[in-house]
Amino acid sequence: MIVKNTYGVSVAFSIAKYGVAPKSEFTGSALQRKKQKPLKKLKAKKKESKDKVRKERTLSRRSKQKIRKKITCFSRTQKRLSFVTLTFLNKVSDEEAVNVLRKFIDNVKKRSEDFQYLWVVERQTKNDEFNGNPHFHMITNKYWKIDKWWNYWLALQQKNGITPRNKEFKPSSAFDVKQLNTNNIKRISSYVTKYVTKNNAKFKCQVWNCSRKVSELYTDFYTSTKFTDQFKRLNAVTKEITNSDRNNPVIDVKMIDLNRSTLPLYKRLDDKNKAI
Repeated sequence: MIVKNTYGVSVAFSIAKYGVAPKSEFTGSALQRKKQKPLKKLKAKKKESKDKVRKERTLSRRSKQKIRKKITCFSRTQKRLSFVTLTFLNKVSDEEAVNVLRKFIDNVKKRSEDFQYLWVVERQTKNDEFNGNPHFHMITNKYWKIDKWWNYWLALQQKNGITPRNKEFKPSSAFDVKQLNTNNIKRISSYVTKYVTKNNAKFKCQVWNCSRKVSELYTDFYTSTKFTDQFKRLNAVTKEITNSDRNNPVIDVKMIDLNRSTLPLYKRLDDKNKAI
């Protein structure tokens, strides 16, 4: 039996039916993507009309799983993380919102050493004035000087035509930062669950993105079933689901409790990512 593992979940499956072993011990990194051959230059197409309706996007189940894995592995390479919420001064379209966010991130990159991040977009539901407005949640490895970046975030919006509803409107909540202790995986997971897994809204813009180094993090690795047996001995298996359909390979999913006893077992994944 070959076992595919990630933080919190271990999936055991039989490869006897296919007789093919995994090509690599570690998976889930952008480094494993095949480089595409450059396409032949095509004749320039006519520019699409700005009035053309953009296709709406949403966070798929696969994307949510990927985001959870990336954030967990990201946190294991850092001592501390910051959870940043960015909201707007007035009603704004999805396209305008993500355009300002990209300019903000570009500016932070220029002024910060090794700035790494992952962001997701969400709809506002608790503010009647801006109900449905997009706003962003971002996990970063940066320590933020609140006054400096709060003022910059507000100024950047106004520079891009997003004016406050009145001159005195400078909400402190527009740039909200919470420090996260990366030793507390459960707390970080709770943030991810709250803002990512329940996010089913549709947007006319990109719904999430991350920095290159976060994209390159490995999120899974293959090993033998001896690995999952260790969790059983630690009484750390919180749930187990088995698919015994004879027409398909056997799939056995184990939900693992992440704590001080179980986290050291993922050291090989942490070491691989820290090397990046």
